[in-house]
Amino acid sequence: MDKKASFETTLAEGILTIMLDSPEERNALSTACIDALREVMQEVYDNSEIKSVVITGAGDDIFATGTSPKEIQTLNELNGRKFAEHGQETFALIENCHKPILAAINGAAIGGGFALALACHLRMAVAHATFSFPEVAMGIIPGFGGTQRLTHLIGKTKALELMMTGKQLAAAEAEELGIISHVASHREDLLQKSRELLHTIMAHAPLAVGMLVNCTNAAYNPDEDGYQTEANSFAHCCKTDDLKEGIAAVLEKRTLVFRGV
Repeated sequence: MDKKASFETTLAEGILTIMLDSPEERNALSTACIDALREVMQEVYDNSEIKSVVITGAGDDIFATGTSPKEIQTLNELNGRKFAEHGQETFALIENCHKPILAAINGAAIGGGFALALACHLRMAVAHATFSFPEVAMGIIPGFGGTQRLTHLIGKTKALELMMTGKQLAAAEAEELGIISHVASHREDLLQKSRELLHTIMAHAPLAVGMLVNCTNAAYNPDEDGYQTEANSFAHCCKTDDLKEGIAAVLEKRTLVFRGV
């Protein structure tokens, strides 16, 4: 286990678990935490032993919260923009990663914590988890991409309602809206279901999984032709050894052994 600023990391069976663990700060996404998360994400990109990632919180109460009011109080127009852009860049590393990243939401996902969950490819939560963007009550708005990702995910009208009111969503309602895909009864069940889902994904061709991330993200990028991205990605898959292995394994009725090349 490796201890970073505000969280711990553990690598087992190809799954890197990032556990947010600063209970005295309610797992707040401070500048130091964002910096450390950016560093870990770079390792995810570079380390071939890491096949997928789970991001979760310690305990049963808090997944993650946003930046503390005291830190926000130090921001002005100039450094506020830099602060938001730094968080957005870090969360983009998560969203664009070719390795599957799953948010196992063990409790409240508030403000920046909700934005962190939205940046992940997959999300599941315990039944008592809640989701909210309460920033408007402090005279500010989400700054780490939450306004964009929530709107893309559930549509303009509902996203505006949630952000303008600061309303708290329960896990069941978040599932109905498509924000999360599964609800677990308790934390251990949540982590078990998370690992099972990632192992299912990891059994498939890693290059193809990465291409799916590219294509899906392209669907939300107004500057990109998603259909062309799909065609290009399909063409790239056609030249891989993984495709040859996949076809051979099916024809020979044997277990697949993908190498990611």
